[in-house]
Amino acid sequence: MTTTSLSDTQLVILTAAAGRDDGAVLPIPNSLTLRGEARVKVLKSLLKRGLVEESAATAGAEHWREADDGQRLALTITAAGLESIGVDLQEAVIVDVPKSPKRRREAGKPETPFGRVPAPRSGTKNALVLDLLCRKTGATVPEIMAATGWQAHSVRGFLSGHVRKKLGHDVLSDKGEDGVRRYRIAA
Repeated sequence: MTTTSLSDTQLVILTAAAGRDDGAVLPIPNSLTLRGEARVKVLKSLLKRGLVEESAATAGAEHWREADDGQRLALTITAAGLESIGVDLQEAVIVDVPKSPKRRREAGKPETPFGRVPAPRSGTKNALVLDLLCRKTGATVPEIMAATGWQAHSVRGFLSGHVRKKLGHDVLSDKGEDGVRRYRIAA
């Protein structure tokens, strides 16, 4: 992975683009209050660094400028842009994503940017939690809290939103004789 220093604004823009099926940079997230020349300056800097690229805007898509011939141009995140925010394309698992705009996610197949589910980087909290969940005995919410420093609601949100929905794992929950609930990933 390339080490690229990004401003907070650039990081938010690239992360939002990576979260879109088509990798579109626009619209910029509402959490950013970029207007006018400040917006153009940030987008030009991403373009100059090769983290985003211009492409023909599709019908109904937001464009960032018009070419001399009148063609509307949109911005999309590049492989370098994905890599700069930690999405390693070489370790990504490729999943077939239907092209219909009204598609439904098939059970067990995660739907993420460009159909790729990146493997968690070693040493991260994500990897640590997944290791705990893969143990035969699984893990309790307090164990995960102690390992990550997260609060209980963050652990439950991670299990539901990331592990179940994004990664597509079946998370089993068992309450033992001691009354403690343990979570584990189904083999």
